Amino acid sequence: MQQRSGQGSNKSPAVSSLWPFFAANSAVEYWVDAWQRSILLLDVLRQRGNNYLEHNARKAPHVLSFDVELVLDGRSMPRPVNYALVRIVPPKGTAIERNKRPFIVFDPRAGHGPGIGGMKHDSEIGVALWAGHPCYFVGFLPDPMPGQTVEAVCEAEARFVEEVVARHPDAQGKPCLIGNCQAGWQIMMMSAAHPDVVGPIMLAGSPLSYWAGCTARTRCAISVVCWAGPG
Repeated sequence: MQQRSGQGSNKSPAVSSLWPFFAANSAVEYWVDAWQRSILLLDVLRQRGNNYLEHNARKAPHVLSFDVELVLDGRSMPRPVNYALVRIVPPKGTAIERNKRPFIVFDPRAGHGPGIGGMKHDSEIGVALWAGHPCYFVGFLPDPMPGQTVEAVCEAEARFVEEVVARHPDAQGKPCLIGNCQAGWQIMMMSAAHPDVVGPIMLAGSPLSYWAGCTARTRCAISVVCWAGPG
């Protein structure tokens, strides 16, 4: 069977002759788009670098999105640490009841930088403020003090909690402590050593094993019952 003339060819002679121009046009469009995206990427990196330098130039760089008032500076304690206790200033229109249990959020030593524990209003701090609870925040400066240890930080945090308790003598309970990741296990250590100053503890993503160890030897296992009960 003979094929009719003109059938069986996918491209007409005119289209075949224009194909190089189509290919060249696509290549030009691709490289123009790549060039434009490269310029945009460099501009984003420039802005990021400027933000980094501006952030680190601050005396106490943090990403906390609430106004605060300094209460205690850990650098002035007998065993200086780079931690500090601040009071969260309630946003305009927020009513705080002094007799309600205070909340203390402890900032984790995360790579995101100081203040990550309260960088959003839709957070534990924001919810507690909305419910009328006084709120405090324990943050840190980027550089530790010379010779600073975890034990010294735990003692400073216990002093912070004692200060909050003293500020709210008529509160319905002892302060509720909130800690994520590293802040969680650190306040657990502090609470095990000072079980009579803390109230409920809320942990999120803290690598702890409450059931490990021997209850006759492990202080944490013994203390869990002491401070996890009604506060």
